[in-house]
Amino acid sequence: MSKRKIINDPVYDGFLAVDDFVILSVIEHPYFQRQRRIKQLGLTYLVYPGAMHTRFSHMLGALNLMGRALETLRMKEVEISDEECRAAKLAILLHDIGHGPFSHTSEHAIVDVHHETLTLLMMQRINAEMHGALDMAIEIFADRYPKHFLHQLVSSQLDMDRLDYLGRDSYFTGVSEGIVGTDRIISMLNVHDDELVVDEKGIYSVEKFIISRRLMYWQVYMHKTVIAADNVLLNILNRAREIHATERTSALHPFLDRFLTEEAFRTDPCLLDRFAELDDDDVMVAVKQWQHHHDATLRTLCRNLVERRLPAIRIGSEPMQLDPWKEYVGSELEPSFFVGTGVLRNRSYDFADHEIKVLYKDGRCLPIGEASDQLDRHFLEKQVTKYYMFYPKDGGGQDKV
Repeated sequence: MSKRKIINDPVYDGFLAVDDFVILSVIEHPYFQRQRRIKQLGLTYLVYPGAMHTRFSHMLGALNLMGRALETLRMKEVEISDEECRAAKLAILLHDIGHGPFSHTSEHAIVDVHHETLTLLMMQRINAEMHGALDMAIEIFADRYPKHFLHQLVSSQLDMDRLDYLGRDSYFTGVSEGIVGTDRIISMLNVHDDELVVDEKGIYSVEKFIISRRLMYWQVYMHKTVIAADNVLLNILNRAREIHATERTSALHPFLDRFLTEEAFRTDPCLLDRFAELDDDDVMVAVKQWQHHHDATLRTLCRNLVERRLPAIRIGSEPMQLDPWKEYVGSELEPSFFVGTGVLRNRSYDFADHEIKVLYKDGRCLPIGEASDQLDRHFLEKQVTKYYMFYPKDGGGQDKV
């Protein structure tokens, strides 16, 4: 069967075309359609109002970049069959399908399972329904396929996921530091000894990509107000589980009633379907209901999030000691849900991951740390660690008597 869809995407100033029936069938699957209801950047919209874009748009954007990357490699006479092209596209399309509500914000708060594990379980379920159409895609995703460079296009330090989310998040937050030369980088991609590499003319674009990612982490992903909001949401979920407040929230009840592990998902197939129904709306409906809960701590946390009364937050280079809790928190509230500390770590490059390598015309292939005159190994391996403490601005925002 032939079928073609044209999708508008403002990030790439034009249309994304999808004309593969198998890929379109996956996009139409309920597991994938759920991504329309999950925000790419969680609660970041509380800081950057434009950050309302979804996992759905990001995954389609990554699919678009994968198609362009594969076309570039084939033009450079890298042997990639039509079947492998489809499989690589399916792998990148589904690479984040296992994310829960609000993406990374709720990771391990709703279920004690990494999103990549849930992604693989969902891919396997879709594959069974489609009679093995995703066999090769799953092999590529899990890095079990003989052509390792196809996996690197899906997951590495210069993959289509990162290229899309940096540009997309930059566009919707209005933070220009995330703008990278996506077209240039893709046109410079190549393969050497079954590894994804960059032709030497693309080295400056790669340098900017690495620096932009570091800047985006501090300015967007680890913005102090976003961290404060994330802690409020996590404490809401933790408090709801602690006091068994989920009896009236049928969507969340199976997950907050107890901590589910990977084994639970493997032994009870229905759980995966229930998880695949969860989205941001389910969480926010519960939060709005809990604004009227009899428990003062849960009620106050929820009202603070809905009304954007977020805690104050201090960030420094040394671990912080909590001030006496009663100084900040009302007497009716559990202090541990309103005062806390945490650690932020930002490393723009990971030597334990697939290194970005530069291919020279003379056949040499060097890691970016050796090829670049700007990003030496000392810069690349440096991890910046910061410590934070959050506490209420006004006694926790508790109910006024």
